[in-house]
Amino acid sequence: MREVFQQELQEVQERLVEIATLVEISIENATRAFNESNVSLAEAVIADDDKIDGAAVALDELAINILARQQPVARDLRIVVSALRISASLERMGDMAEHIAQLARYRFPDKVVPRSLRSTFADLGKYDVQIAKKLTELLRTEDMRLAEEIRNDDDQIDALHLSVFDKVLGETWKGAAVDTVDATLASRYHERFADHAVSIAKKVQYLATGDWVSAGL
Repeated sequence: MREVFQQELQEVQERLVEIATLVEISIENATRAFNESNVSLAEAVIADDDKIDGAAVALDELAINILARQQPVARDLRIVVSALRISASLERMGDMAEHIAQLARYRFPDKVVPRSLRSTFADLGKYDVQIAKKLTELLRTEDMRLAEEIRNDDDQIDALHLSVFDKVLGETWKGAAVDTVDATLASRYHERFADHAVSIAKKVQYLATGDWVSAGL
């Protein structure tokens, strides 16, 4: 029974990595669609979000089943409960990628943001993709250096997010109302994507150390 239980815990980890990989692909395609005004890529991201949702639901069902049958304790319990919370955050990251793709589809054939903000959003997308790749590897390896790198990348995204608000609220902003709304929403989606990744990184850090304080939880 113990061997079966350990196999189930391993499956939980593997499924988290699989979902994170789907999210990684989704944000990479979403930011490309956004920056390049690629409607076919945007529609692919939107359609594929169901895969992320379905994988998250299946993982939740597995975790709940383990809790009911095995009644784990100590670290094993932390693994299963954390998996449920990580799954929810990954699903929300997929939603953020979908929202970015939706903006690209709505504004096609135009680009979503004015020229003056395009380099900022290219950087936001670059950091989000970077974070997604590191998160997948963190879930695979529990390398705590990656958790710190994700937090540092998030700081960069926060600074870019604030710069978008400074731009659209500044006296020199010439964008129309729709440009203001689109830029604000898009920046928020990028920022929230990274926030969820940081939340997952903290949970992985907690799993590795068993310390709520050092993980920032």
